[in-house]
Amino acid sequence: MTQTHAANCEDCPVHNLGNLKKLGINMAEFDFVVALAGNPNTGKSTVFNALTGLRQHTGNWPGKTVTRAEGGFDYGDKRFKLVDLPGTYSLLSTSTDEEVARDFILFGQPDVTVIVVDATRLERNLNLVLQVLEITDRAVLCLNLMDEAKRHGIVVDPRGLARDLGIPVVAAAARQEEGIPELLKYIYEVANGTYVCRPHRLERTAPQLERALTALTGRITAAFPDIPNARWIALRLLEGDQKIIDAVRSGELGSLIRRTPVRQNEQHLIAGTV
Repeated sequence: MTQTHAANCEDCPVHNLGNLKKLGINMAEFDFVVALAGNPNTGKSTVFNALTGLRQHTGNWPGKTVTRAEGGFDYGDKRFKLVDLPGTYSLLSTSTDEEVARDFILFGQPDVTVIVVDATRLERNLNLVLQVLEITDRAVLCLNLMDEAKRHGIVVDPRGLARDLGIPVVAAAARQEEGIPELLKYIYEVANGTYVCRPHRLERTAPQLERALTALTGRITAAFPDIPNARWIALRLLEGDQKIIDAVRSGELGSLIRRTPVRQNEQHLIAGTV
């Protein structure tokens, strides 16, 4: 597995405190925020319980009836808040659960997103994995239910998967707490910047789509320098995602970028595009 080290990043959280507060997340006693994403029935709640123990509580997302579970854990010299996102098959915002999960990763900008997948149904789960990796560069894949995969004679290569995806992959059986120590280690390393992910990004093959996507990505990057997910945002604009359109028009998109002033010329990005 390839690992890239970065200097001077240990105390540089990526999360957006202002947007986390809007999303109902209080970071007063925590150093990093970690999102837990995954399809339904992947053992995500078991992973959540294994990481947090009894340090957890539930509530609703602001303005939503969707339940949010939060917990905390310590690792090394840092305190982590873990937010369990609704189980969802995609982030395309076609349901309230998908919208909540997408908005938290995009606007809350967690320091790490842990994606829990079912090792016995890996192909089905990879759709969500690839969508998350379009939004964030900071992710860890938890390959859960490896005990079930072994029982069914399913062979999964975590190292090969990590190489192909460009992020850490942890083989786990959360019910037995197998793999949890390694998962904690990678969460810590990605959060403090000692492990730099280089995630795989899908390439669209339709020439017209690729040209439009490339042009719009360039305009987004010009308006929002160093934004980590310009290509994904461009794709959502081209597909008419109203939430993203509104975020560009209002300037909310600019708050994703650390230490970069919000630009005031966002309107031209969507003129004639959506």
